[in-house]
Amino acid sequence: MTYRCPADGSRAPVESLAWHCPTCGGPWDLEFAPSSPVPLKSLAGRVNSLWRYEEALPLAGAAAALTLGEGRTPLIPLTDSISAKLDFLMPTLSFKDRGAVMLAELARRLGPARVGRVVADSSGNAGTAIAAYCARAALPCTVYVPEATSPKKTEQIRAHGAHVTLVPGDREAAAVAARAAADEPGTFYASHVHNPYFLHGTKTYVYELWEDLGGRLPDAVVVPVGNGTLLLGAALAIAELHAHKLIDSRPALIAVQAEAVSPLATAFHAGATDLDDERPAPPTPPTLAEGIAIPRPPRAPQILRAVRESGGTFLTVTEDQLRAAQLDLAARGLFVESTGVACWAAMSAHPPQEGHTAVVPLCGAGAKTGLAPQ
Repeated sequence: MTYRCPADGSRAPVESLAWHCPTCGGPWDLEFAPSSPVPLKSLAGRVNSLWRYEEALPLAGAAAALTLGEGRTPLIPLTDSISAKLDFLMPTLSFKDRGAVMLAELARRLGPARVGRVVADSSGNAGTAIAAYCARAALPCTVYVPEATSPKKTEQIRAHGAHVTLVPGDREAAAVAARAAADEPGTFYASHVHNPYFLHGTKTYVYELWEDLGGRLPDAVVVPVGNGTLLLGAALAIAELHAHKLIDSRPALIAVQAEAVSPLATAFHAGATDLDDERPAPPTPPTLAEGIAIPRPPRAPQILRAVRESGGTFLTVTEDQLRAAQLDLAARGLFVESTGVACWAAMSAHPPQEGHTAVVPLCGAGAKTGLAPQ
């Protein structure tokens, strides 16, 4: 496998542990395309994890792969036209397990001669997932998190045996600290933003929808967007399913951001193809949707392009809408953290057109953060 920079075409072997393009500093894509389609009729007898879609994954050999039984989360109706996929029922209680298992398996396969330790940065959920799968793989792990991260999340990371480094400042400050550590020899940077193996894990979200719905997809796939890892994974899966003629048409991608921190929504509606890198990033305002409060996502051009090409759009939600959505879901029996309710908040305000269907992910468990303060 080879990493490739989508901006300038630079390449690096996966074994090099290079975590970014040496020319522009941007994140990698992976030169990989499934050579054969996932066989829908054969899935019933396969392993009950995301490795069941082995034809679509860049790490071959599902039988010997690392797993905690991730994936295969329930899909339930919320209204006549909107269903929810319960990704907060993953092993570490968030959808980030989909990508974390891929990164930990990659680090395990590279072996101790290359990988002496794993580092990651996170606002909580990704770090927890990386810590859990590194524990499963017996890999030393350090997770850098902003100092304001929920204590429940840092406790969960420590419980898996990872070292937690609290970084003064916001989410970006934690990323800067992790990237400095990632440059040390023998360090595997398990970046859910820069490493494209993570996206090839999150794309299983859409493969599961396709399987759950009997070989079709909803009219709209609604996803929360901070760094865009779920959205870009969804775009990969949709493109692969369409290329193999497993779906007739592509659903629209509806991206959701918190109104308080919505750089991508602002750029999208202004017709921009990237964020303005000339101005320094402003301080990140507080928001209940802390998991998507990313002022300058490194994959911004790819995210904006994926939404446009799908015929989708960006929606934003207020803090009051987030609070109301969390309480509404809890009243339906679903206790979801305040970031994870963003898509339901958006669809409650902007339901699908009559006759159209949409699926929202409920991405993280409410036990991680508790109820949003009034």
